[in-house]
Amino acid sequence: MKIQCITLFPEMFAPMDCSIMGRARQKEIFSFETVYLRDFAINEYGQVDDAPYGGEPGMVLRPEPLTKAIRSTGVKENGGKVVYLTADGVPFTHELALSLSKENHIVFVCGHYKGIDERVRESQIDLEISIGDFVVSGGELPAMVVTDAIVRLLDGSLGNRESGDTDSFAQGPLGWPVYTRPEEFEGKKVPEILLSGHHKKILEWQKAESLKRTQERRPDIYAKLKIDTKFGIK
Repeated sequence: MKIQCITLFPEMFAPMDCSIMGRARQKEIFSFETVYLRDFAINEYGQVDDAPYGGEPGMVLRPEPLTKAIRSTGVKENGGKVVYLTADGVPFTHELALSLSKENHIVFVCGHYKGIDERVRESQIDLEISIGDFVVSGGELPAMVVTDAIVRLLDGSLGNRESGDTDSFAQGPLGWPVYTRPEEFEGKKVPEILLSGHHKKILEWQKAESLKRTQERRPDIYAKLKIDTKFGIK
């Protein structure tokens, strides 16, 4: 998979060399590069933005440099997707990460200021994503969040593929509580069931705790879970 980010601040992407994403890049599971928007500026001063029509405060990224930057990636010719990170996009979910993990080429457009010219959104953007009901200063952090979620799903990225299968949202509900050594810490003990070695009962405990946590913390997700034996919902 090839991932590119069109940005005004390429230096923000240092985390791409760390942890799971860094190891996945080293193993060539995916490639990553930034595309510096000012390389496509409309003049020698590096201008890529302008005041919005209508008189509101702030600046808007102009359509010419952004369109040229997108076209320079060849993403459309490769059958890939151009994704714009924006507060008014569709909510990012595990299911959407799964869908994007099947793409061969993704270009993320990292907006700034008041956003990007609407005509670019209409003609060049294939998908618009929001990572939550809040606003951050630009699209770089959301792009890294989405990239990390996608890369984790690529074969070979995780040391143990099954560890990702039990993450929150991977199977529907939130994950269950996890414990490690020592068996007792500051007076609190690991649940006896996890020390029993009884695989079936441990699985039952994990499912029950997963549902309990989901019901308490994300009743919206709990309400959508199918009532079947897979999750043991009565």
